[in-house]
Amino acid sequence: MSIALILVGLAIVLVILVLVKAIRIIPEYQRIVVFRLGRLMATKGPGLVLLIPFVDKGTVVDLREFFLEIPRQDSITKDNAAISIDFIMYYKVFEPAMSVVQVSNIAGAATNIAATTLRAVVGDISLDDVLAKRDEINTMLRVKLDEVTERWGVKVTNVEIREIIPPPLVQEAMTRQMSAERTRRAVVTEAEGTKSAAITVAEGNKEAAVLNAEGAKQAAILTAEGERQAAILRAEGFALALTKINESASTADVRTMQLQYLDALRQVGASPSSKVVVPMELAGLVGAVTAIAETASNGKDNG
Repeated sequence: MSIALILVGLAIVLVILVLVKAIRIIPEYQRIVVFRLGRLMATKGPGLVLLIPFVDKGTVVDLREFFLEIPRQDSITKDNAAISIDFIMYYKVFEPAMSVVQVSNIAGAATNIAATTLRAVVGDISLDDVLAKRDEINTMLRVKLDEVTERWGVKVTNVEIREIIPPPLVQEAMTRQMSAERTRRAVVTEAEGTKSAAITVAEGNKEAAVLNAEGAKQAAILTAEGERQAAILRAEGFALALTKINESASTADVRTMQLQYLDALRQVGASPSSKVVVPMELAGLVGAVTAIAETASNGKDNG
């Protein structure tokens, strides 16, 4: 009885092992390359994949993008300058069967081919171009690496240089150049600031002068206008006074004028001057005064 149970248990274990070998669940980002008795059959997945136990063998291939850090490589430029460069290479499998059949170790093969390709590319470029044209070197490396890896079913998607270390003498020269460039920029910036300040001050002085001139102009206009108005008012006053005088003179008789004339002479005589000018009409004036006096006396007598 116990032997039968042991056999049943062994059979169950064997069935489980067979099922594990026969049933494979492949994720979306993977494919399984199936070999039947050593011969390439097909690439299957994703999803449920059934294999014939002990007959089919499956190799899982990841289709996601991977990266390789290429160690620092010492290279010689076209002008015989020794530099060290390290970069990162991104790649992905686009043909699972070829990546299994054509190459045994994608990462190792890609690392070695990347190192040799880097030396070949840098050897055709001068040091100045290596330092200044990093993007172009990235593109050249990607194209050349992709030409090699394409036969493996692998696509190089991107190459990025991380660090370029030039010779010590070149580093010192670059440091001096950077220092000189910073000094130049500081001088230019200071000069630009001084120029801007001078322009601002000049513009301010110009605007102030314009405002002062405008103010002086307005003040002169207002002064002239005030003087003109004052002159007009004085002229109008004189004209009005003359009009009044003429009106008064037209209503005054000869006697009144003579009396006023005498009053004016009296005022002249009362002045402290030692010389008095007597007009020629004084005799006629005396006669007129006498006539006036007699007329006044006769009037009293008749009364």
